[in-house]
Amino acid sequence: MADSFSVRVAGVFLLLGLLGGCAANPVTGRQELALFQVSTSEEISLGQQAFPRALQQMGGVYGDPQLSEYVHQVGIRMAQLSQRPDLPYQFKVVNDSAPNAFALPGGFVAISRGLVAALENEAQLAAVLGHELGHVTARHSVQAMQRGSLLGLGMAVLGGATGQGSYGVAAQQAGQLAAGLLENTYSREQERESDRLGVDYLVQAGYDPQGAVQLQEYFYRKVERGAEPLWLAGLFRTHPFSKERMLDLKDYVAERHALTIGNPDYVLNQQAFARSVAGLRQTQQGYALYDQARKLEEQGQLPRAIAVYLQAATAAPDQPLILTALGTAYLKADDLTAGQQHLSRAVQLDGQYYRSRMGLGYLLFEQENYPRAVRELEASMALLPTLQGGYLLASAYEGNHQIGQAVEMYRAVVKASPDGRLGKAAAERLKELETP
Repeated sequence: MADSFSVRVAGVFLLLGLLGGCAANPVTGRQELALFQVSTSEEISLGQQAFPRALQQMGGVYGDPQLSEYVHQVGIRMAQLSQRPDLPYQFKVVNDSAPNAFALPGGFVAISRGLVAALENEAQLAAVLGHELGHVTARHSVQAMQRGSLLGLGMAVLGGATGQGSYGVAAQQAGQLAAGLLENTYSREQERESDRLGVDYLVQAGYDPQGAVQLQEYFYRKVERGAEPLWLAGLFRTHPFSKERMLDLKDYVAERHALTIGNPDYVLNQQAFARSVAGLRQTQQGYALYDQARKLEEQGQLPRAIAVYLQAATAAPDQPLILTALGTAYLKADDLTAGQQHLSRAVQLDGQYYRSRMGLGYLLFEQENYPRAVRELEASMALLPTLQGGYLLASAYEGNHQIGQAVEMYRAVVKASPDGRLGKAAAERLKELETP
């Protein structure tokens, strides 16, 4: 009986191509156990499909072109000196207050607005990006997939599973993969390896490795004093930190890069960093108020939340994320006029965030402006397919007499959440539409 079971299991793994054996770490050359092999081109494909979804899930890209270009150039400078210089690297600033940074397979790296604001110089920024770059070059996310975590999603995305409409199977799986990779927690050994690789990269790029030491010391002070919820929900959730890790990095810098100590050829670049983050600094008060308003809204104190969102919008004018939250709060308060004012402005400033497009689409649907509602909701679903967006889009299709598209989208919602509230509502609409 046991032998028969073993044969069947082995047959399944052979059929799926999962008996990959060992994969070489591009940095260390070590052979590592892998359930299935991921080529460089497949690794890039995974990142390309998951990265846009991950950015949306983290608040979208922060709208400061000067800062975005600066961060990208700091990252590219090190990436070109790494063991894998030919990956299609992207370095983005994501519009999230929680101090955080993440890397997806294939060279796709992001740092949050909240973490950039906490830094003091370019070498510290390089340390963060270099650390994430280390996760990419050592294929740490791919290792997690190769060992079974996210195995099914990774294979499905690589297999190019298709589905109908903008809430089809392929779009759902790419979004789920992004969410899974964002939640992936690295081991202590992987964190140490990335720390060391990051230091190597920033030294090769001409930065003072004391920037990395300063960063670790800052993290330690946060942990020692009791990290705030934003830190616990951000960087420290997926990147475990400890005093031992900080001391290990200090020892590594002292032993491996002793010639950089006091050497003027290795810089912190505090002034260049200050110039590049000047615009971000000006929005900090507004985003601090925005974070307060979000907490009030989560606690059900909607009128107070709206009042604080208004203060945030005054302190940091024309910030799409703040305007989106304010407009959405007005929708909850049934003030559609104020909601449309702020959501329309958010979309006008930046049409590349799914929540603002979905909120505006809902408003237009309520006004029975179905053609424009369809346009906004299709844009939202293209940016990040969601169950709520799918149901709203199906409803807008129905109102716009696009019955075939409505049926297709309702079916997708039912398939995605058969027992959920929206799935059941979609099933009821299907009965109505499909009854002769």
